[in-house]
Amino acid sequence: MEMDERKIRILQAIINDYISTAEPVGSRTIAKKYDLGISSATIRNEMADLEEMGYLEQPHSSAGRKPSNKGYRLYVDKLMKIHELTPEEEYIIKNQILVNALFEVNTIIKHTTMLLSELTNLTSIVKTPSVSKSYIKYIQLVSIDSSNILLVIITDSGIIKNNVIRVGKVVSADVLARLSNILNARLKNLNCEQINLEVINNLKRDLEGHEDIFNAIIPVLHESLSNNDSSEIYMEGTTNIFNYPEYKDIDKAREFLSLLDNKSKVSGLLNNSSNISIKIGAENFTEGAEDCSVISAVYNVKDRPIGEIGVIGPTRMPYSKVIPVLANVVRELNFILTNLYDGDK
Repeated sequence: MEMDERKIRILQAIINDYISTAEPVGSRTIAKKYDLGISSATIRNEMADLEEMGYLEQPHSSAGRKPSNKGYRLYVDKLMKIHELTPEEEYIIKNQILVNALFEVNTIIKHTTMLLSELTNLTSIVKTPSVSKSYIKYIQLVSIDSSNILLVIITDSGIIKNNVIRVGKVVSADVLARLSNILNARLKNLNCEQINLEVINNLKRDLEGHEDIFNAIIPVLHESLSNNDSSEIYMEGTTNIFNYPEYKDIDKAREFLSLLDNKSKVSGLLNNSSNISIKIGAENFTEGAEDCSVISAVYNVKDRPIGEIGVIGPTRMPYSKVIPVLANVVRELNFILTNLYDGDK
């Protein structure tokens, strides 16, 4: 059975109608609302064919039909027309992200997640930057008392790690300043994978006479930058699903909220490639997300991926509106983060 132009136009009309109404669509509705130039009987026959081909489903309690995941996939890949954002929407995105530019990176990202939820009326999710993906921007040693020094590590993605290290003797402020300069000279703009044996040996030579500090710093650096993935999953608009008729069913709503409560599952739903990712229903490969779609993207500092952001909602979500909102939000977020947290500054 071929997917000809007429079937495509009927499928497109059904999907557009179902996204708007959440009601199974009948042939009479399509004939009345969409000027396709064909009779209701012809539309009914074509809808039967589309169901047989797997693009439509017929709910048990209805004479109408709704799109299947396969139908949504064809729609997203080939049929939908992306909405252009209004100048007002573009201004809101640019202005709201810029307003928060004075804060540290995680605060900017959390505010951006809130904005994304408000603009899409969906649940927005974000994976904050991981220390293991970050580069050292600045290191400082600060005296606490005669036997303790505070090691402060600041990364290019705005993450700050504080660790107390014990020393066997009092170290003056001048010596700590000199040692801080040595650490910065050797470690600035490196991430955990780049702090190899050669770097460590050079650092050991530079810190000769301060073996106790060297011996304390190395395991702390390793723990702070490699084994500790400080990424967090942050969500906004979790109750937005109750605006969708699909989730009036309490069991379905509970299943969705249970999914959101599982941070490891939510993390697995997010995109980890450079482009916007659209995963529909079973494509999420996650229990509890079979009836959900996830649209997500990676955000960057200087074209280096540091986290993921996206939205999750019913498969009936308005893809043509959500996709340009997410793309615009990510573009503005990348611009702000790159300008604020440039590791070379």
